[in-house]
This record gives sequence, C-alpha cells and structure tokens, in this order.
Amino acid sequence: MIEAWAKIRDQVNQGIDDFFVRLWTTVYDFFIATGTTVLFFTQAVQLMFIQPRRYGEFFKHMEFIGNESILIIILTGAFTGMALAYQIFLGFNLVNATNLVSPTVALGISRELGPVLTGLIVAARAGGAMAARIGTMRVSEQIDALEVMGINPVQYLVSPRILAAVISMPLLCGVFDFVAMLGAYILCVKVLGIDQAIFFDKIQGWIHPRDINEGLIKSAFFGMIFAAVCTYRGYTTKGGAKGVGEATNSGVVYSMVMIIVCNFFLTNIIRFYYKVIGIA
Repeated sequence: MIEAWAKIRDQVNQGIDDFFVRLWTTVYDFFIATGTTVLFFTQAVQLMFIQPRRYGEFFKHMEFIGNESILIIILTGAFTGMALAYQIFLGFNLVNATNLVSPTVALGISRELGPVLTGLIVAARAGGAMAARIGTMRVSEQIDALEVMGINPVQYLVSPRILAAVISMPLLCGVFDFVAMLGAYILCVKVLGIDQAIFFDKIQGWIHPRDINEGLIKSAFFGMIFAAVCTYRGYTTKGGAKGVGEATNSGVVYSMVMIIVCNFFLTNIIRFYYKVIGIA
C-alpha cells in the first residue's frame, strides 16, 4: 500500500514538474519570438530609407492589402454595426435610455471594434498570404537567388509590405467605421423607430475627432504588427511545404493574439497622451 501511494505521489510530482517546464518553455519561446520579430522589423524599417526605392512593390501590396479587402470590410462592418446597435438597444430599452444608443455605438465602433476587427480580418486575409508567399519563396530557394543577384530580400520583400500595411489599415478602418454606423443608422431609424434627428444629434454631441483618431492610430499599429509578424514567419520558414503551412498558421495566430493584447495597452497609452496634451 505504501509503495503504491509513493508511486502515485511520484507520478503527480512528475506531472506538476512537466507542466511548469512546458509553461516556462512556452513563455520563453514567446519572448524570444517577440524579440527576434522586433529586430527583424527594425531592420526592415531601416531599409525603407535606403536606395533603391521599391515603389512598384509598395503600390502592388497597397492594392492587395487595401483594395482587395474592401468587400469583406464592408460586409463585416455593416453587420457588426447592426448587431451592436440592436444589442445596445435591447439593454437601454430596459431603462428607457434608447436615445443613447447611437453615441454608444459610435464610441464602441470608432475606438475599439473598428480597429480591432479590421486588424483581425486583414491579418487573416493578407497576413496569411504574406507568410505563405514569402515562405514558399524561402523553401523554393528564390530568396537565396535574390541574394545571389545582389538584391536585399528584406528590402525587396518585407519593407514594402510593412509600409503598405501601415498606410492601408487606417483607410480600411475608416471604411469599417462608416459602414458600421450606416448599418446602425438603418437598423435604429428605419427598423427600431429611433428619431433620426436624435440619432445624429447625440452622435455630434458625444463623438469628437480624438475618438476617431484613436481608432485610426491603433489600426496603423495593428497593420505594422501583423505585417511584421507574418513576414518574419514566412522569411524564417523551414521544412518544405509542411513548414510553409506551419509558418502561415503561426503567423496568423500570433499576429491576432498580439493585436488583441496590444489593443489594451495602446488604448491606455493614447488616452494618457490625450490627458497630457489636455484634450481628453
């Protein structure tokens, strides 16, 4: 009996030790991956200011990230605005405060949902494609061929993508905000019967340019995050076709997690900055 209990105790202790080892390994790998990604991003930014200028690559990626994401952004924004407005209406209707539906929706969309959902959607669509394309070039030795020809692969493949993502994301976020508020307007005024004058008057009284700017600033950071993460994952791909798939999956997942985590800190940093300059 004593030997059996001793054996069970040893198994439990071993399981606890294995759990904490795996936890430490996961945390360690996360910080190592974050650090190497930041160094990779820094190198790509430095190469943006060095000749030759890759204007053709920049505009090509602007079209891919921006123009080709418009349809899905419009579709997602419209239904997000309507769903959020309906849920807020149901809650405020309980306390007879339906006049506050429109500014609440506008604040939620412009500050949080607009930039975050835009970042997640574009990271899944464009970020995954970045990781897959660059990863395929890595395993097929096309990146090695660029180096042989004297072309810096980071400057040619990575820098234009990051710059295009940073510029495209605020534009897409603006489209998302507009379409979401349009969907909220249609639902609130045409379906739920909220007075149109009250709907717009409350928005004008509660929403300020700093609220919209907060979302646009965050969306630019989110574009920088997913572009840096996905290009780094693709650039460091190993292991053939299987490695390309793993790099694409890890790039999309890691960038989405970073967007959600960084959103909290960016919100507080931006609000603190507004207080410092006296406009909050």
